[in-house]
Amino acid sequence: MDVSYPGTLHNYAPRLVAFEFNSSSTSKPHSLLFIGGLTDGLYTVPYVQEIAKALEPTEWTIFHLHLSSTYGGWGIGSLDRDVEEIGQCVDYVRNLKQKTTGSNGAGKVVIMGHSTGSQDVLHYLHSANPSPRNPDVDGVHGLARPAVDGAIMQAPVSDRESMLQTTKESSEAREAYDKLVRFAREQPARAICPIELSGLVGMDPATPVNARRFWSLASPESPKKPSEDDLFSSDLTDERLGETFGQIAARGLLRTTLVALYSGNDEYAPAGVDKKALLERWKRAANAGGEKKWDDEASGIIPGASHNVQDEGQAWMIKRILSYLNRVAL
Repeated sequence: MDVSYPGTLHNYAPRLVAFEFNSSSTSKPHSLLFIGGLTDGLYTVPYVQEIAKALEPTEWTIFHLHLSSTYGGWGIGSLDRDVEEIGQCVDYVRNLKQKTTGSNGAGKVVIMGHSTGSQDVLHYLHSANPSPRNPDVDGVHGLARPAVDGAIMQAPVSDRESMLQTTKESSEAREAYDKLVRFAREQPARAICPIELSGLVGMDPATPVNARRFWSLASPESPKKPSEDDLFSSDLTDERLGETFGQIAARGLLRTTLVALYSGNDEYAPAGVDKKALLERWKRAANAGGEKKWDDEASGIIPGASHNVQDEGQAWMIKRILSYLNRVAL
């Protein structure tokens, strides 16, 4: 991974920025907006710069969004706040490209999430628009989200199942998990969980996590009653998938199709999960309304890839992404 890459830092809303990777001074009409996962920020996902390089001869550039939840902010954040901030960036980029390229609204905008960023992508497409105000969550202002021209989810794994896998590996982790669940159930939503416990269940030990976000990620009442963040668990019912993937067409925020790229050797995926069958279930739910919202051509399992596609499978993945973007641009 290169240690530097030229581009432009955009202040798209108060205290929010996005870095546009672009080695040329020429503005391009189409934009791919990248959203990282928990603890991610600029230069933490190795393939972003490789996508930027692959886009150089095209009419696309990639923006890496810096949300309130970036780096350590996720512990007191929410998907509602994330998608509202993403929507602000979509509006900003559309206006920017119209001014700098004269595209007059023809420029395309695609959102792409990695890991928990994939939860942001699906939440953007299926949840209420605008997001409802919630006294337990700071920073949600009830701003309506604009439609996007395409959407990609990479490494859409379940935080809940990853956490449960950690608890199976040691009695100490299981005990910490039980204490955290008790804390989150009994304490106010904004109360900070004991930080010495959250690191034991697979969360970043340096990040303060409030009770509301822990409950959302751990989703202790799943699969019967899944929390907001529990979108990708393999044991979710068809009814639950109908409430998420199945609402994409009705919500009207995706103008084309949704891509899912699951890493073949994802270290955070639950042991024994049938990735192919899981993607098929998501596809059925997304297309259930009669309108084709699942992208068969680009979606798939990235051969041999780790969670963040650090090495193996990277070229395969980028080829699929470029092919998809070419179709969206038509």
